[in-house]
Amino acid sequence: MYDLIVLGGGPAGLSAALYAGRARLSVLLLEKGVIGGQIAQSSEIENYPGSPPHESGESLIARMSAQAERFGAERIIDTITAVSAEGETKVLTGVKGSYACRALIVATGNAPLQIGCPGERELIGKGVSYCATCDAAFFEGLEVYVVGGGDSAVEEALYLSKFARKVTIIHRRDALRATKCIRDRAFAEPKLSFIWDSVIEELRGDGLLESMTLRNIKTGVTTTVAADEADGTFGLFVFIGLHPASELFAGKLDMENGYILTDEDMATNIPGVFAAGDVRKKTLRQVVTAAADGAVAAVRAEKYLEERGV
Repeated sequence: MYDLIVLGGGPAGLSAALYAGRARLSVLLLEKGVIGGQIAQSSEIENYPGSPPHESGESLIARMSAQAERFGAERIIDTITAVSAEGETKVLTGVKGSYACRALIVATGNAPLQIGCPGERELIGKGVSYCATCDAAFFEGLEVYVVGGGDSAVEEALYLSKFARKVTIIHRRDALRATKCIRDRAFAEPKLSFIWDSVIEELRGDGLLESMTLRNIKTGVTTTVAADEADGTFGLFVFIGLHPASELFAGKLDMENGYILTDEDMATNIPGVFAAGDVRKKTLRQVVTAAADGAVAAVRAEKYLEERGV
């Protein structure tokens, strides 16, 4: 029985675990995969206060993780499949075991959206990727395509240009949605080119991604893009948005479009259950706001436990 379980190991979860550990609560941090969440995939972070030049998501998360562990937070890797959160004791059931606590912080973050076209699922990890930092090196000297036009898509395209011989951004609009400073960098990068007003209709390949069909949404014309014969394959990196990883709590916690609703103290509609970071409804989803959410949630969880004599 833990005082507090933090579900999710991104900046919000790590911040919550740190604050709860410093408050001398018994804390378990549960994460289903690699610690750090989405930000761990970022090649460079320029806007987290106090970060050194050329800070990467990986290095920031490593420091956060070490700090949380230093204050006593226990960490277990497991995939949670069911949650019972309504009573005084909250129980989380995972593949490896069950975990009980008196207070729970949900910090499960976001997951990348998929295109949803034929062939996509079959070719994930075989040319299709959602993480440039993870997979860029596999496409050294090859051509790659990036789907999306926001900040993340363009930043990842710029990162990929360090590895690929050519990077093409495919965007369903006729202009990038990224901020001006990021757009300027993209247009100045000689390895980057653009396909406007287009969406992917189908991906094809026998073991590896070999070709794709594009449709111009203004003209309706379809074209086929095939891998260079000498390469045999190309990379496709998808950055078209994220969706909240809140499925475990559907029908239990109040939500809007899948995002968990909280008050300013991160409290949900169930006593003793708090939410922090990108999984909750909020205006700005950045590392700095996720960390702040985690700190607030941990402090309020401590207060909740104190009021119950824990």
